[in-house]
Amino acid sequence: MDFISGNELLKLCEENHCRISDVMREREASEFGASPEETIGRMKEAYRIMKEACHKPLDEPVISVGGLIGGESKKVRDRRRSGKSICGSMLSKAITYSLAVLEVNASMGLIVAAPTAGSSGVLPGLLLALEEEFSLDDNQIIDGLFTASAVGYLIMRNASVAGAQAGCQAEVGSASAMAAAAAAEIMGGTPQQCLDAATSALVNLLGLVCDPVAGLVEYPCQNRNVIGAANALVCAEMALSGVRQLIPFDQMVDTMMAVGRSIPFELRETSLGGCAATAAACSKTCEIFKSK
Repeated sequence: MDFISGNELLKLCEENHCRISDVMREREASEFGASPEETIGRMKEAYRIMKEACHKPLDEPVISVGGLIGGESKKVRDRRRSGKSICGSMLSKAITYSLAVLEVNASMGLIVAAPTAGSSGVLPGLLLALEEEFSLDDNQIIDGLFTASAVGYLIMRNASVAGAQAGCQAEVGSASAMAAAAAAEIMGGTPQQCLDAATSALVNLLGLVCDPVAGLVEYPCQNRNVIGAANALVCAEMALSGVRQLIPFDQMVDTMMAVGRSIPFELRETSLGGCAATAAACSKTCEIFKSK
């Protein structure tokens, strides 16, 4: 059940009449010499940590190490509870939880890098919202996480998930692709629809730069996790509706990496360009390091 490309993954699904999650679960069990139960148990523990990170800042708001973020998730949650949300319950929850995970990460709390710490809010933000809105159980979400991990594995193997190497498109873009594929499978999508959703997510965030203010994974990272979750939701919906993508998944992964190599170094996690180079950001950076 091993594979090194999206095409190979689809072929395995077709030959074995199974889903992407089934292939990835078997691959992981074989790779680590673990039983299916142990493999699923590890994923359940990862999801437990994800859910905890989604909820913790809502009950105990904390300020990040750099003081750039903190309390945003509770504000969005409170607006939804007031009945004033313009996004609807599903998207509002995805926003809330994505914001929350970044608050936990930026305050040195426990998160699951999915695929990185800087993009750790996208996948749990969308999947927990999906679970609550559609009254799903954890086992269905676990299947989605195996599908997400298959997409993440392919991107890591054939491209990059590092902002320093390929910009934020490699971090939040990859996380969004993982979340889109996961949501598509959870809601009954075929393996092809899952990869179409992932492709669409990469297309939409192609070229996204990495420009953290003060070199901290706080701002605009938190905002972009929200965009990654919203993008994943839209892409999954399109794929489930039968909207196909012109560009195959494998070609889109190659393209993302090619674009990443062409992004100037100032926009690849150096904090020398983009949002980090604005007057407001530079002023805040001086405040942060003067106080240390």
